[in-house]
Amino acid sequence: MKIFDSHFHIVEPDFPIIPNTGFTPDLYTVEDYQSELEAQEIEVAGGTVVSGSFQGFDQTYLEHALGKLGPNFVGITQLPLNTTDKEIERLDKLGVRGIRFNFYRGLPESIENIEAFSKRVYDLAKWKTEFYLNLDNLSEELEKVILQLPKASVDHLGMGSASREKLTRLLAGGVTIKVTGFGRIEYTRDQLETLLPELFAENPDGLIFGSDLPSTRARERFSVKDIELIQKIFSQEQAEKILLKNAQNWYMTK
Repeated sequence: MKIFDSHFHIVEPDFPIIPNTGFTPDLYTVEDYQSELEAQEIEVAGGTVVSGSFQGFDQTYLEHALGKLGPNFVGITQLPLNTTDKEIERLDKLGVRGIRFNFYRGLPESIENIEAFSKRVYDLAKWKTEFYLNLDNLSEELEKVILQLPKASVDHLGMGSASREKLTRLLAGGVTIKVTGFGRIEYTRDQLETLLPELFAENPDGLIFGSDLPSTRARERFSVKDIELIQKIFSQEQAEKILLKNAQNWYMTK
């Protein structure tokens, strides 16, 4: 089976790690990632390395990882608001395609600053903005901003299990939803069998799958059964959109 892995983390040795509320992740190298998927007979056509809270604003690990993974892989990073245009352009040439705001691990920026910075990186490099948050707690103000951004996505199905209406509104407004983190979201697998077809019907181009490896702080680690759930729910053509084509279109074109 072939996927575009829209969301995974790499934690290489010899690069800065910032403990988050006392948590430090185990190492997870490019080789670890490749070996884990190969052992499950999952063919990865490309993917997206996502910076975690524990990596702060470090770009050296991301440059290193993208160099090892090759041109079919891109990066989503975290940046301070005062990042220069020159640095954004440099990162773009390395394969970075967006910024991420993590509401789960402490967010020091105002909604106004998030909106302004997101629009700046889009105008400069056509970058996307990704949000890690619980939609159950999403304010009307932030929802309005997300819907107004040129290119935005939400991680892990928005986490909360009371957010179907918000997921539907975001998809209808052109926001991409990551079908990721099955081991950390509040939805059960039975609930996903009902929820995912509803979301697909709202916007068949707006769902993108990812492994979330190495499933840091999740209750359950990613495995091939997450892919098999998608294949069970959808037709072959629909599953291919979610597992491969939608994410390729989202990340590999500007």
